[in-house]
Amino acid sequence: MKRIAILATNGFEESELKSPKEAMEKEGLNVDIVSLEKGEIKGWADGNWSNSYTVDKTLNEVRAEDYNALVLPGGVINPDLLRREETALDFVRDFFKLKKPVAAICHAPWTLISAGVVKGRKMTSFHSIKDDLINAGADWVDQEVVVDEGFVTSRNPDDLPAFNSKLVEEIKEGKHEMQHA
Repeated sequence: MKRIAILATNGFEESELKSPKEAMEKEGLNVDIVSLEKGEIKGWADGNWSNSYTVDKTLNEVRAEDYNALVLPGGVINPDLLRREETALDFVRDFFKLKKPVAAICHAPWTLISAGVVKGRKMTSFHSIKDDLINAGADWVDQEVVVDEGFVTSRNPDDLPAFNSKLVEEIKEGKHEMQHA
């Protein structure tokens, strides 16, 4: 059975974790929430703290080799915290090195910028970080979902149906030999 890692910490946009997780589980995929510490992480919804989610594994307990794909939910606080953690950046980089599917939505590409994996990649994001991505060398486009060799990106929670569909499709396809950082 394929195993998928959702990398998140406190302040993730709740719908951007919950919706892809449910879509993947509906397809029979085994999904782990991976975070910085054991316990629970708290989501963000409608401008306030929302529900808590149980952390399945910490970054110290996992390797990219353990998983078939990586999903990065957005929110503003979550990727800003993750991009400061070298273990999180190494985990992200390893998925690209192993040519495995990676999906990121909304503000999650901030973590990808800090991991140094966006240069030359066609992608989208929440509009407010468009300049950050362009300055990091990405080819930014305004589309609900962009797929570039197993690398899936979307703009915001409104794009979740398209994001989830492409995410599941790329996971089923498996490794993408042209996937690169």
